[in-house]
Amino acid sequence: LARQREQLKSVSMLGKINGAVGNYNAHMIAYPDLNWNVIGETFVNSLGLTHNPYTTQIEPHDCIAEFFDALCRFNTILLDLDRDFWGYVSLGYFRTKTVAGEVGSSTMPHKVNPIDFENSEGNLGLANSLFTHFSQKLPISRWQRDLTDSTVLRNVGVAFGHSVLAYKSALKGLRKLQLDRNRINDDLNNSWEVLAEPIQTVMRRYGHSNPYEQLKAITRGNKIDKETIQKFVSELNLPADVKSRLMSLTPLSYIGNADVRAVQVGDAIKQLK
Repeated sequence: LARQREQLKSVSMLGKINGAVGNYNAHMIAYPDLNWNVIGETFVNSLGLTHNPYTTQIEPHDCIAEFFDALCRFNTILLDLDRDFWGYVSLGYFRTKTVAGEVGSSTMPHKVNPIDFENSEGNLGLANSLFTHFSQKLPISRWQRDLTDSTVLRNVGVAFGHSVLAYKSALKGLRKLQLDRNRINDDLNNSWEVLAEPIQTVMRRYGHSNPYEQLKAITRGNKIDKETIQKFVSELNLPADVKSRLMSLTPLSYIGNADVRAVQVGDAIKQLK
């Protein structure tokens, strides 16, 4: 999201004031002694826009398309986050705080649904469908003079409105999340097959043949538990310290440097302005 935000900030909005067909025709007839190129650039820049000196009847809208494409990418990343957290809530990894007066279901009063992420996802879909149409349509104009852009541009505010609603809903949903450590630990403790990855990697380091196939034979389609993994490791020809490290490994402890990286991500987010 931060990368897309920077790309949004880097898009220059262009403007023109070079007359009906881009050549200062009427300007030069009325005031032939003035430097209209300089006057036009000075005026457009004073509005906070970047001067586009070479146009036909309209400013081509390419910059608007660039902006909307970048905003679509921003929204798509957020939409992915919405769906991820919806899934995490559905799996029970997170619970959502109950809010007095809030309705989770029209027929089941006990339900606490991730409605904020659903609302965000729906609004992002609407916004992106409009932004995509804008970026595909606005750079195209018959002979650079038709008025199809007029009715389209009137709906830009609608797309931004849906985006703002989505951002607010996503933030509301994130604030209501509560981590269920017990549910996550239970899931990890029943997922010993994830240790097939580090075991086969160590086997390759020490020259074992076909480590992937060996792990596949005991894990694919089978329910794997602690005893299965440790029996397999105990029979491997490995240095004692390496074997001891693998024997002590659990799904809960197999996290690499995730704890360090999580702190780094948190610090990076705090530095964003």
